[in-house]
Amino acid sequence: MTSLIGRVLVSVLVSASLAACAHDRTVGAAPGIEVADVATLPVPQDIGVYTIGAQDTLQISVIGSEMLSGTFLTDEEGYLQYPLVGDILVGGKTPSQAARMIADGLRGRYVVNPQVSVRPDAIAAPTISVGGEVEAPGTYPAATSVSLVRAVNNAGGLSAYAKSDDVLVLRTVDGQRYIGAYNIEAIQRGNYDDPAIYPNDVVTVGDSPFRRTLETVLRFVPLLSTSVILFDRAGS
Repeated sequence: MTSLIGRVLVSVLVSASLAACAHDRTVGAAPGIEVADVATLPVPQDIGVYTIGAQDTLQISVIGSEMLSGTFLTDEEGYLQYPLVGDILVGGKTPSQAARMIADGLRGRYVVNPQVSVRPDAIAAPTISVGGEVEAPGTYPAATSVSLVRAVNNAGGLSAYAKSDDVLVLRTVDGQRYIGAYNIEAIQRGNYDDPAIYPNDVVTVGDSPFRRTLETVLRFVPLLSTSVILFDRAGS
């Protein structure tokens, strides 16, 4: 019986070591990715600014012209098909920028001095995405997830298999994508500041292969003995 338990323990350690090796946590190894020379993630400059998206409904008004006023829908690529002007790429633009684009298209040829206003039919609340090893992955309001710890807590907290020192925050600023790596347990203990989270950020919590392997093997340990002590050599 003792020999059998010993073989099981060796199997646990070997499996955990192999799993850890297979779970590559190298940073910045992919082509085109490099470690940034910054201490913190940059802050987005357009926080809270609404921009027009794909298949957005817009209320467009041109003073003195009912034919050019009405409700319009952008297509799946963010283009607006507007009378007399044609297709205008308004996706990613603010309503005031879109109004200026329409006015420029009308000016001179059709309207001497066009006065254009663009108003979105509805503005969705800004969100963040939380995934990986959390209890409730999904999309959450950015207003209630203003820091990394709050964001993870809103997603139900870390799951049983979460790797607390492998928490990533993905953010795009001025077209540049950044990735921040954090140890959330150290942040929770007050060893580091809780980093701010902004709309459109993506938070991903990593997985611990050793915990999964350990739980799988421990299901069978009660069949072998009333107690067992394991050495976590893989984590040393």
